[in-house]
Amino acid sequence: MADKRTGRRPKFERKAEKTPKTLEELFQVFYDAKVSEGVSKRTLETYRENFRFLCDYLDRVELSHYIANVDAELLRRYQSWMLTAKLRFDGHEHKSEKEKTVGLSPVTVNTRTKNLRTMFRFLRTEGLIEVDPWEHVRKVEEPEIEIKVLSIEQLQKLLQAPNQRSYAGFRDFVLMNVLIDGFMRINEAVSLQISDIDFDLEMVSLRAEVTKTKRFRMVPLQKSTMKLLKELINESEEFGSDYVFLTNYGDPLTANQYRHRLKEHAKIAGVSVRVHPHLFRHTAATIFLEQGGEVRHLAKILGHADLRMVMRYTHLSNKSIKSQHERFTPLNVVVGKLQKDRKTMK
Repeated sequence: MADKRTGRRPKFERKAEKTPKTLEELFQVFYDAKVSEGVSKRTLETYRENFRFLCDYLDRVELSHYIANVDAELLRRYQSWMLTAKLRFDGHEHKSEKEKTVGLSPVTVNTRTKNLRTMFRFLRTEGLIEVDPWEHVRKVEEPEIEIKVLSIEQLQKLLQAPNQRSYAGFRDFVLMNVLIDGFMRINEAVSLQISDIDFDLEMVSLRAEVTKTKRFRMVPLQKSTMKLLKELINESEEFGSDYVFLTNYGDPLTANQYRHRLKEHAKIAGVSVRVHPHLFRHTAATIFLEQGGEVRHLAKILGHADLRMVMRYTHLSNKSIKSQHERFTPLNVVVGKLQKDRKTMK
């Protein structure tokens, strides 16, 4: 029998080698997966933003956007560059030159790399890359910083700042009340729709797609806050929108728009600390505990399943700590509360 292989050239290699995928292609796979999982729009935006920051750095160091160029050494250099050389608010039109300082904070660097860690871990799990370059890159150590809260007097001044005779001023006033009374994150608050409000139960529903934890929760509000919401809804009726907090043109108010508004109100109120929406959440939680509220109930309102997380959001004031110490110090039972001053020789 004749050998059919005679005269034929053996084949050992494929026609074309598998072309390595670009970082953009790999990111798109990750992004599509997160979209299919129902990740919020805001989170998707941060994925895109932080991926873009990494690509900008690769351009800066003149490296092409291929996975082979991203190893642990490069990522450590990226972290180091952000800490020591990156210009804060670079390219922001509304930031002053004074604010554009060199070097990002450790918290900001960790925030920018958190999404990247998630992305590369996903790619490794899916078998799209052989090694996760972040696996041996440690997070930047964050110094423990005392988070300030507003005083009662500062809160009162801020509430008095918006001009309630104008639509925008009244809207800002109502939103401020909702943030304080409902302990909400700003994105949760500005996403409120009329259908989320139960005026009979005096509670609002925070839909899973707008909460940070992706869990639905009910938040109670006081009668006075519910009354303000009803009044604002009546004021906005002509816009025909289901959203509660709207701009003067009837568009849903964004978190960034309200942040800028708060800065203006803080100036008017003469409040010197940096006022931002999340400061109301910190302050409200602190006051709740100082007034005798229970941690487990606060956890429910804040939307945290882990009580340890609640303690990160509540920073009791030194005044409260001093008051508690005076009430419960062991010396009260050892030597008694009423201690007379020692007599001194004149």
